[in-house]
Amino acid sequence: MKTLLWIRANSACDLDELKRIEKTPEYRVIAVDESALDATALAEICPDVVLIAGLSSDGDLEETFAGVQKRFSSVPVITYEPGGSVRTGTKLIGLGAFYHFSQRVNSEILLETIRTACEQRQEPARATQAERQEWHKLLVGSSSAMRDTTEVIRLVADRRATVLISGETGTGKELVARAIHLAGNRAAKSMVAVNCAALPEHLLETELFGHTKGAFTGAINARAGLFEKADGSTIFLDEIGEMPLTLQSKLLRVLQEREFQRLGSSDPVRVNVRVIAASNVDLLQAVAQRRFREDLYYRLNVVPMRIPPLRERLSDIPGLVEHFLQKIAAQEMRPCKKADPAVIDVLSQYSWPGNVRQLEHAIEAATILSGDRMILRPSDFNLPQAAAQSGPLPAIDLPDTGLNFEELISTIERHLLERALLQAGGNKARAADLLGMKRTTLISKSKALQVCA
Repeated sequence: MKTLLWIRANSACDLDELKRIEKTPEYRVIAVDESALDATALAEICPDVVLIAGLSSDGDLEETFAGVQKRFSSVPVITYEPGGSVRTGTKLIGLGAFYHFSQRVNSEILLETIRTACEQRQEPARATQAERQEWHKLLVGSSSAMRDTTEVIRLVADRRATVLISGETGTGKELVARAIHLAGNRAAKSMVAVNCAALPEHLLETELFGHTKGAFTGAINARAGLFEKADGSTIFLDEIGEMPLTLQSKLLRVLQEREFQRLGSSDPVRVNVRVIAASNVDLLQAVAQRRFREDLYYRLNVVPMRIPPLRERLSDIPGLVEHFLQKIAAQEMRPCKKADPAVIDVLSQYSWPGNVRQLEHAIEAATILSGDRMILRPSDFNLPQAAAQSGPLPAIDLPDTGLNFEELISTIERHLLERALLQAGGNKARAADLLGMKRTTLISKSKALQVCA
């Protein structure tokens, strides 16, 4: 049985056209007054279609339609306004209404329109179901640690519960977040990701919560924040431990009430959003050092997930090597190279302080340095056992066939950034000092080179 949510002016409103639909076993009709649109009780209703009918004016209809769209962004909405203006109907269709009736119709026509709306909503749902299976491809490995991770993803995917992902640099925390999103019932909309350490405090606030026109110098237009853009979807807050304390209180309110205020406004904005956060630092230690709010930590840590470092799942290395070789071949549009069995032995004996991201970059560098040879050898891998202690970089041979200079330099830069961040324990200011550059330069280079920090 499908659920039809009827938004009306008040409980005294009565429509003959709906009486037959209410008696049909095909639909469960839930009638609510327009004044209850922002009520918490509506959060428990998951309609298949919304009907707005029996309001008093065009202005009420437009305002109610906007509220319904914000709360039920993926649900088809039918507006019914006998005697209303054609201009209002045209405007509502342009804003996304499934259908608008400006004249009275019998229950047969109204029921058929409701059926069509439900059927058209099911089509993308079936497509999404196929897409939702793609999340498996994001997680490579069959070790017990990865099987445990996969099982947790299955359990939490369709829930709205907040997830806190912890793990060392390079373990793939964002991939796990995307897997949770794709496996769940919000996969039809894109996940919104934000790095809490990449922006200064005043920019991070406007990025997350938006601002009104004139809220600060340069705010010439109002702007929706990432939480609004993630309405009906998932927002991923990476490096949550780097969020300033002043913003942590605002985030706490979002988690508690699912509402916030744009910068420069006192009007609350309600959102239906699922929050996934990640950190590569010990948040409990940050709480003890008063760098992170204790109440926020427990709000985030509803479903904790620890992503194991690569050294704890060395049995996954053969599969990861094959996966990355195929990925590199597809990106470069070149034949896929293979790894000599001796390569797997060497890689399996390494500690991988940079985890899976370091392995990917090592394979990328070996693919470049091996030239036209289709089989990778152990000598193609220059694993930095003592790179942090030694001065100059080891000499790089120039193959007779030549090499891609830009790719090689990018690989070297990425390696140095990862080593500095690893040595600095993820502290970007300290890592920048080690490399003799500004923190902002390190952040921009890390973003451009896709360094996992």
